[in-house]
Amino acid sequence: MKRLMLAGSVVVLFGTAAYADGLFWVVGNNAANRCQIVTSNPVVTGDIWFADGPYKSRDDAKLARSTINACPKTPDPDEEKADQK
Repeated sequence: MKRLMLAGSVVVLFGTAAYADGLFWVVGNNAANRCQIVTSNPVVTGDIWFADGPYKSRDDAKLARSTINACPKTPDPDEEKADQK
């Protein structure tokens, strides 16, 4: 019985970590004076003054960032790189 409980808890721990893969958050970064899209669950402290998410895709996070009033309206660096190519 103990072996079964141990195996179940290991599956839950690894399943929870794997669930976070591929998710995106929008964070407000005072140091950069912009909102950034990150791929790890942010800790709101210091220069990070808010976090929103998770979102299932980068496009969903970009859409959310465009609707957050606290985010300065700056050009998307990902789109700038694509335009330069």
